[in-house]
Amino acid sequence: MGEPQYLRYPDLGLAQHVFTIASPSASKSAKEASRIAIQDGIKEHKMAPLYHYLAHPQTGKLNATGESESASSHKNPPSLRRTSSINTSSIIAVLGGASASGGVSLPWDEKTYEELKKANEDELAAIQKEEDEATEQAGDTEIQTARGKRAELYARIGDKDAAIAAYESLMEKTGILGSKIDIVLAIIRIAFFFDDKILVKKSVEQCAALVESGGDWDRRNRLKAYQGLHLLTIRAHSQAAPLLLDSLSTFTSNELCSYSSLVVYAILAGSVALPRRDFKSRVVDSPEIRAIIGSDDSHDRLAAFSGAVSAKSTETEMDVDSSATPKPAAVNLTTLGNSSYQEKAEPVIDFTPLAQMINSLYAGNYQVFFKALGNVETNFLSQDRYLYEHRRWYVKEMRCRAYSQLLQSYKIVSLQSMSQSFGVSVDWLDRDLAPFIASQRLTCTIDRVRGVVETRVADDKNKQYNDVVKQGDQLITKLQKYGQVVRLRGSERT
Repeated sequence: MGEPQYLRYPDLGLAQHVFTIASPSASKSAKEASRIAIQDGIKEHKMAPLYHYLAHPQTGKLNATGESESASSHKNPPSLRRTSSINTSSIIAVLGGASASGGVSLPWDEKTYEELKKANEDELAAIQKEEDEATEQAGDTEIQTARGKRAELYARIGDKDAAIAAYESLMEKTGILGSKIDIVLAIIRIAFFFDDKILVKKSVEQCAALVESGGDWDRRNRLKAYQGLHLLTIRAHSQAAPLLLDSLSTFTSNELCSYSSLVVYAILAGSVALPRRDFKSRVVDSPEIRAIIGSDDSHDRLAAFSGAVSAKSTETEMDVDSSATPKPAAVNLTTLGNSSYQEKAEPVIDFTPLAQMINSLYAGNYQVFFKALGNVETNFLSQDRYLYEHRRWYVKEMRCRAYSQLLQSYKIVSLQSMSQSFGVSVDWLDRDLAPFIASQRLTCTIDRVRGVVETRVADDKNKQYNDVVKQGDQLITKLQKYGQVVRLRGSERT
């Protein structure tokens, strides 16, 4: 089906920089570095619509309403509230609730905006001229090429509505299945860029249908990473984990995220969603994950990205005579045809908290686990635009998993012993366990008089009875609503 198309734009790394500026969890130095990266990106790619969207004095997402550059330079940006949700899309996945003291705004320059806008208009005029000439003198292929350039231009400069409209128009006139898949993947990235979860869901389903109708191997693997990331953003970790973990060995979607980021997403999703046996085999002992987080040497990690680790393991497993012809080394698909880009794109990440979290959880070293979980929240969950809004839920779920894992081993355990295992006080542990027990997430009871936690054997009959009652109530409610509609229609007929 040919090489994948439309992979360069939009730059999702730029959206992460926008998030960093708005996030209350980012340091001032990180905010300043992100501001510089955004300004450089806007100037390099002539992103007039995105510049207006972010920095305009009246409507800019990163500046106060009605505040000019001179005013913003003398006072801090306002305290912002989160507006991004499943129904309200925004490039900023969080508009933090904390005071933005020491924050960094994006200055507005009317002259710069007019220059960028003029450059966009000139480029669009050149593309229109190319399309007109192709219509008169060339064929459909040249016309589609010009239209593709227009769609990519809109995606490059950050004009969401125009880019989506251009890609949809391009898709209507495209008959090649591979090109259609590439167009939908480009629309998904635009939706990711602006945090439009509804559009992501719709486009992922559309792309899945196209791939099932005959998509090639590479595009199937790309879609798997897109699906996994989408499910992660809507808190469907149990569905996201298998897709993200499977993508580790076949990852080629560098336009979506870096390989290091994919490893982080896969570890987090697998840790909270997989049962203990699968967690051991697919996360703790996963060769791809161990190659990245199991080494403190940056050279070893780079070797993992380039496929050298796979090659080394292949050679040690095979009994090869030194005089024989050398066997070809195993190839890491993350760098296939794109090794130079991969080396530049990989960020420097300290995976130590993640490694400590998964290893201590599986080994039952809960005091180390709690400390590592706090570091994971600080270093990963609070710093990533896809993970930030789920950080409290994730930490809560991981604590519940640790409690459940310990309590399964005992019928009765003292609160004092359990609190020492987790490195917390008895009162804090009592308060933290209570909501999980009340919601029946943990099948146990707390006896403060005796100072113990007693695990109860799950009663399937009681659970079945409660399910029947709950479902019966729902059925009765639906029947009552149906009856009201029927009576209303009957009165209208008379």
